[in-house]
Amino acid sequence: MDTHGSTASGELELFRDAVRRFVETELTPNEPRWREQQHVDREAWRKAGELGLLLCAVPAERGGVGADVRYDAVVYEELARGGAMGFGKHVHEIVAHYVAAYGTPAQQQRWLPRMASGEAIAAIAMSEPGAGSDLQGVRTRAVRDGDAYVVNGSKTFISNGHIADLVLLVCKTDPQAGARGTSLIMVETPGLAGFRRGRILDKIGQKAQDTAELFFDDVRVPAANLLGPEEGRGFAQLMQQLPFERTIIAVSAVATIERAVELTTAYAKERRAFGKALIEMQNTRFKLAECSTIARVGRVFVDDCVRRLMDGTMDATTASMAKWWATEMQCQVVDECLQLFGGYGYMLEYPIARMYADSRVQKIYGGTNEIMKELIARSL
Repeated sequence: MDTHGSTASGELELFRDAVRRFVETELTPNEPRWREQQHVDREAWRKAGELGLLLCAVPAERGGVGADVRYDAVVYEELARGGAMGFGKHVHEIVAHYVAAYGTPAQQQRWLPRMASGEAIAAIAMSEPGAGSDLQGVRTRAVRDGDAYVVNGSKTFISNGHIADLVLLVCKTDPQAGARGTSLIMVETPGLAGFRRGRILDKIGQKAQDTAELFFDDVRVPAANLLGPEEGRGFAQLMQQLPFERTIIAVSAVATIERAVELTTAYAKERRAFGKALIEMQNTRFKLAECSTIARVGRVFVDDCVRRLMDGTMDATTASMAKWWATEMQCQVVDECLQLFGGYGYMLEYPIARMYADSRVQKIYGGTNEIMKELIARSL
């Protein structure tokens, strides 16, 4: 996020400095240990909450920080810059935006302050073994029984799934009604009978992020935990909030591109081959020129998307464009930069290698890039 040139921008720069210090002192040094244990310590969430790094754009009267989405963008950028990809703020914030948009005042006061403090960690349960990007293919059922819903089904690829206290569950309340039979229900997991977590999934990258399987066997959830005024609103709610999710994925992608170019440029100036620095070789200069240009174009585009989120003019098509293009460029640029590191680029002790592994999933979650192109094509 471009944060230069005004009083408000000055405040953003001060905020960025605080976020960068937090990432450099509390997150990045712990990433190796978190990659081994496959999840981030809960203490890191509480510290982030104390610093006001969670729920930045949720109004204060609803339990959030009360700033705006630019502050969230700064946090995503600094997480990417520091390689702290295990800290699952992204999905945590997505859940908060659903609660802020569709929750009752009582629901908001019950969950949002605890999410803002880091006391309660949130996950969103969309994907299933037989339904990934196809949200209409969800089979998890929630059947009304008195003052509760009885939930049966399973979810997979759930970020924050291992440690989540709150799960925003996408489920079917009327399987015969197609998309109109989908609802969103908040599940509070501590001590919940019939709820269990499967293994933490062994991924190519983002190994500090606890991506898990979730199982629901006759789980009783209070009917008061339904998000929205009535059943069957879930699919529409998902469609309304996905532009936010896809934009923040693009924000992280561009920040990763910028960091890759920065690291590779510094390496090319220091590394010598055939008697001269790599930066003196035309191929190196041309590759870095290309990558630097992509970073600049991406920065301008994504900053505009963030501004549009702020003023309420962000549309689903532009968000799909941002998610598709930025993540494609992220994978392309990181690959080009890794190549310039030579054999060292393939060693996980080098940040560029971890960035390469961590980047690949960006083209998959939040809706695959193939789905993004289909959505864009429908608008033509």
